[in-house]
Amino acid sequence: MLVLGIETSCDETAAAVVGDDRRIVAQVVLSQIAEHETFGGVVPEIAARAHLLAVDRVVEETLRRGGLELRDIDAVAATAGPGLIGGVLVGTLTAKALAAVAGLPYVAVNHLEGHALTARLTDDVAFPYLLLLVSGGHCQLLAVEGVGRYRLYGSTVDDAVGEAFDKTAKLLGLGFPGGPAVERAARAGDPARFALPRPMVGRPGCDFSFSGLKTAVRQAVQGLGPDLDDQARADVAAAFQSVVADVLADRVGRAMTRFAAEQGATGPLVVAGGVAANLLLRARLAEVAAARGTRLVAPPLPLCTDNGAMIAWAGLERFRLGASDPLDFAARPRWPLQEIAAPAPA
Repeated sequence: MLVLGIETSCDETAAAVVGDDRRIVAQVVLSQIAEHETFGGVVPEIAARAHLLAVDRVVEETLRRGGLELRDIDAVAATAGPGLIGGVLVGTLTAKALAAVAGLPYVAVNHLEGHALTARLTDDVAFPYLLLLVSGGHCQLLAVEGVGRYRLYGSTVDDAVGEAFDKTAKLLGLGFPGGPAVERAARAGDPARFALPRPMVGRPGCDFSFSGLKTAVRQAVQGLGPDLDDQARADVAAAFQSVVADVLADRVGRAMTRFAAEQGATGPLVVAGGVAANLLLRARLAEVAAARGTRLVAPPLPLCTDNGAMIAWAGLERFRLGASDPLDFAARPRWPLQEIAAPAPA
C-alpha cells in the first residue's frame, strides 16, 4: 500500500509517498524561510500564495523521485487542519483534485495526528504511549491509545513553547526561525547568568505556561541596554533554554506518573513537533524517561518539523483501518487532536 501525503499547514510545502512497510519512498520539503525572514515570523497571506505556486511541482517531484505515477498510489492524504487556513486550503484542494481525477480515496489528516503517529513510522512504537507535542503553535501532553484515540493530560494555558523560542530569538536579534537560532546561540552561553522564572514547575497537573517566561526574557534584554553584546545574547539564550528544559522535565514527569497509573505500564515517552529537534531538550527528556525505567523516542530531525511523510503515514494508518473522507470534507483552522474520531469505514 502506498499513500501520497501533502502538508501545507504553515510555511513548508511538502509531499511524500509512504508505504505500509514503514518505508518513505520519496519526499520533498520546500521551505519558505526566505519569504518570511524579513518579517521575523510567518505571514499567512504570503504563506498561502507560496504554497499555491509550489504545491504542484512539489507533488510532481515527489512522484518523480519515487519512480511513480499517480496510478501507483492507493490513497491521497492531506493536512485538513489545524493550521493557517489559506495554506490548508491549498493542500486539501490539491489532494481532492488528485483523488477525483485518479479515482482514489481521499483522507483528511489532522496535522497534530501526523506528529503524534510519526514515532510509529520511524520506530514502530506500539500503543499506548505518552506524547509530548511541542511546536510553534502547540504544547500538549497526551496519552496516545490508538489511531484517533487521544487523552489530553495537559496543554499550555497561554503560549506554545515554540512561540516562546521565536519571541526570544526576536528579542535577542538572532533571526528567524527562532528555535534553531536560540539553540545555536545557547551553546556559547552561561545559563546561570540570568535568573529566569520556571513557570508551573512543582504545581499539580500537567499544564504549561510560557507568557511569564517571555516577559522575563524581555525585561532581561531591556535591562542590558547597550551591553547586549554577543556574549549576553548567548547567556540569555542559554538561560531561556535551560528553563524550558526544566519546565518540560517537570511536566513530563507528572504526566508519566499519571500515564503509568492509568495504563498499568510505563510505555515509551515520545516527543514530536518542531521543538523536538532541540538536542538539549531531547537529552533532558531522555534522562526523565530513563529515571522512570523507559526510553525516549524522538523522530529524526528532518521529521520533527512539518513534512509530508508524517501526513502520508497518518493517512495510511487511518486508511488501512477502513477510513476515508468525502471530497466535501471541510478544512479547518482549529481542530483539537482529542476531538478527532477513531477511524470508521466510510
